[in-house]
Amino acid sequence: MAGAAVIALLAVTPAIAADQALPPLEPQLGGYAAPAPAIVPVVTGPFADWRGFYIGGLASYSSVTADFSNATRAPIASSLQQTQLEAQYAPSNWQVLSSASRGTAGFGGFIGYNAEYLSPYGKVVLGVEADYEHTLLSLMAPNTPISRVVTLSSGTVNDVSISGGGTLTDLDFGTLRGRAGWDFNGFLPYVFAGLAVGNANLNITETTTVVQNPGTPQAATFVFPGSAGKSSEWLLGYAVGAGLDVGVTRHFFLRGEYEYVQFQPVANTPINVNSVRLGAAFKF
Repeated sequence: MAGAAVIALLAVTPAIAADQALPPLEPQLGGYAAPAPAIVPVVTGPFADWRGFYIGGLASYSSVTADFSNATRAPIASSLQQTQLEAQYAPSNWQVLSSASRGTAGFGGFIGYNAEYLSPYGKVVLGVEADYEHTLLSLMAPNTPISRVVTLSSGTVNDVSISGGGTLTDLDFGTLRGRAGWDFNGFLPYVFAGLAVGNANLNITETTTVVQNPGTPQAATFVFPGSAGKSSEWLLGYAVGAGLDVGVTRHFFLRGEYEYVQFQPVANTPINVNSVRLGAAFKF
């Protein structure tokens, strides 16, 4: 009897252990269903949404280039107009100034708006932005005076000397540009293109000195000054570039970017700006 009791106890024990190990099953029509899978939350970065308005400030270092090669052409042509000297030898085409470049620090701000679109491959960010930069620029053109002796068809000998000067100072400019970027969960590389408007002091001067019949009793000296450009000259052009915005919190991000601006010639002087910028902004 004792042996039979032990055998019965061993047979019942595994069944009881199995019943305790299995979770309760929900009855279904035709049998039992497996337990529902657990829901795993999706964790996103601290700056997963770029949509909305933002405003920020920037510091910059810009390299400004102005090509003064043809800047004296118009003022010389104007001062020598209707003269045999200009008609026969065109001193207005003589180059006395050349290109100049200068690096300068600057500062400014920007404001914009982003819209975000979910594509099958990720988040596309499109936006529009306006920015402003003030530079501490003082640029002076190299001057190479020219002196030539020419004989007119009338037989008059002219000793012609031309010198000039060119300066570009206090450059301020802004852009209105469209942006397109790709959101890598808080990292937003982007490209942009748009219009640029600037304002600067651009001043061109020239002095043409003509000595007729030099070295003779009939020698006579004539001075023909001229100028072009003005203070507070408006500049129009375009801007292109690329950058990276990095989200720090849900409402704050940092920026690094490169921008190239090309202005249309003013007073026959093309101007371009290459800028490297660092910025920070608050997103609403």
